[in-house]
Amino acid sequence: MSFRTLAVITAVVTAVLGAAHLAAGALMVGRWQIEPTVAVLLMCRRIGALYVGLAVMMFLARRILASEARTALCAGAAVITSSLALLGVYELSAGHVGPGIVASIAVETLLALGFIWILIAQRKGPAGG
Repeated sequence: MSFRTLAVITAVVTAVLGAAHLAAGALMVGRWQIEPTVAVLLMCRRIGALYVGLAVMMFLARRILASEARTALCAGAAVITSSLALLGVYELSAGHVGPGIVASIAVETLLALGFIWILIAQRKGPAGG
């Protein structure tokens, strides 16, 4: 998979997540069986803003050739998505959330693996842009 394809996929996924957290936070946390308190919904809106920002960054960066900037974007995205996946596994195993989080964990894991793949491929040489 090329960086361009992964960046577009990430932009779409994070734009959808951002819009959902901003507009329907109660529905989003309800999927994980979390009570939508005022504090939780406040955090949903803030996270939604971060997701939308990430979507814009990835969409605008989709044509960047292999460079230090692209490495930084890939490394940051790999850390974000793998951290989210690991935290999701922890919260599920601790009983803090319901099984609805498994879909999120799966998407986050696939995105993390995609960014790690791009980082490895980029180190091997100028293949796939």
